[in-house]
Amino acid sequence: MSVKAPFTMQGLDHVVIRCTDLAAMKRFYCDVLGGTIQEEDAEIGLYQVRVGDHIIDLMPVDEPSGRKGGPAPGKDGHNMDHFAIQVEPYDDDAIREYLSGHDVKLGSTIIRGGAEGEGPGIHIKDPEGNTVELKGPPDPAYN
Repeated sequence: MSVKAPFTMQGLDHVVIRCTDLAAMKRFYCDVLGGTIQEEDAEIGLYQVRVGDHIIDLMPVDEPSGRKGGPAPGKDGHNMDHFAIQVEPYDDDAIREYLSGHDVKLGSTIIRGGAEGEGPGIHIKDPEGNTVELKGPPDPAYN
């Protein structure tokens, strides 16, 4: 018998794209498509573009966060770091227990920005090895 998940998916929170030309990507997503820069964190190499209710994070491959993803994007891909799904309620212990019961590879819990603000999230791997972040709602302690 299957156990019901301790959360409900609310929708996509953000997508993270690894890039080789940050200036070109900013021009495309902001000047061409109409997004706006929400936040820039050069220390970790993360640049957030607001697109409506959602975020596209740009991570240059030659900056700290982008280097973690392996080879630079090319014809064979390597440009998607992860995508995030908004979940509520966010109970880290319950989520970990549930996912462990389904043999899902769990990452550490992180506090990062998302479409609605800073809050908790946990990185997991799907069956094909893609990284998915289950993103909790914003935490007033960080916003």
